[in-house]
Amino acid sequence: MPPTTLLLSLLLSSAIAAAAPPPLRTRFYSETCPESESIVRDVLRRTMARETRSAASVMRLQFHDCLVNGCDGSLLLDDTANMVGEKSALSNVNSLRSYEVIDEAKEVLERACPGVVSCADVVIMAARDAVLLSGGPNWEVKLGRKDSLTASQEASNDIMPSPRANATYLTNLFAKFNLTIKDLVALSGSHSIGKARCFSIVFRLYNQSGSGHPDPTIEPRFREKLNKLCPLGGDEEVIGDLDATPKRFDNQYYKDLVNGRGFLNSDQTLFTSPETREYVKMFSKNQREFFTAFVEGMVKLGDLQSGLPGEIRRNCRVVNSRWPEVLLETER
Repeated sequence: MPPTTLLLSLLLSSAIAAAAPPPLRTRFYSETCPESESIVRDVLRRTMARETRSAASVMRLQFHDCLVNGCDGSLLLDDTANMVGEKSALSNVNSLRSYEVIDEAKEVLERACPGVVSCADVVIMAARDAVLLSGGPNWEVKLGRKDSLTASQEASNDIMPSPRANATYLTNLFAKFNLTIKDLVALSGSHSIGKARCFSIVFRLYNQSGSGHPDPTIEPRFREKLNKLCPLGGDEEVIGDLDATPKRFDNQYYKDLVNGRGFLNSDQTLFTSPETREYVKMFSKNQREFFTAFVEGMVKLGDLQSGLPGEIRRNCRVVNSRWPEVLLETER
C-alpha cells in the first residue's frame, strides 16, 4: 500500500474509532465504585417500600431513554431556556414519573464515588432491579455509558409510540433498532407491572378507530369494568391496572391478552395481530420462556448508543456546565 494511502487509511480508522462509543461491559465499576450496583438496589428497595408502583415507573425510564438516541440519560435532563427536553414529549409528559428515584440513587453514588457512575447507567441498573424486586428475573447489566450533553423533545416525539399504536407499527419501529418481533412481544411484558391512565384507553372504550363504538376485541365483562373505571367524560387521570397482578412481574400479562383483557390498545393488538400472536401464546404458557426473552431484549435495548460526546453528570437533571448555576439558584 502506498504511504499516502496508508496514512489516509490510518486517519479514517482513527476517526471511526473516535466516533464509536466505548464498549459496555459487566462489572464496569468493580474497581472505581464497587458498591455502585448495591447502592442503586438499596435505594430502589426503600423506594418500593414506600410506593410499590415506583418499580414500574423506574423500569419504563429505560425504554423511554434508550429508544431516543440511545441509552444516554437524555430523558433525565430538565428543560432550560435554550432547550426543550424529552420530559415534555407527548409520550412522557404527565405520564413518566419517579425521576426522583434516579436522583436519590445518584446522590448516594456521588457521596460514595464522586464523578464515576453515569446517570445513564443508573437508569439501566434501576430498571433491572425494579424487575428483580417485583419477582422477575435477575441479570448482569453492561455498564460504561456516558451522559448526553443535551436532549430533544422533538426526537422523542418522532420515536416514542402512542398507546393507540398497533402491532405492525410497533414491529416496524423496533426493527429500526434491530429488535425482533420476539423482542417486541417480550419487552411489552414490562406492562406486567404498573398502571396506566384512563386517558390512554377512552378511545378504545367509546370510539375505536373513529367508529363511535368500543374495541370489539375487549372481553365484555372486562369492558364493563373499564367503563366504570373510565366513564365517557370522566376524569382521564384515573389509573387502572395494566394486568391482573400489577405488583408482580410474571406472565399474567400475556394470559390477560389471550383472554381479551389487555388494558392498552398497543398491548391487546399483540394478540389480535397474527405476526405477534404466537409469541403472546408462548409466553402465556411458559413464564420461564418469557423471562429469558425479556432479559435478552433488555440487554439489546441497553446496548443502544448514539456515539455522541458525553460526560458523567454530577446531577442527572443538568449538564455539568450548568451545575454551578443550579447550586447558586438553590442557595438563594
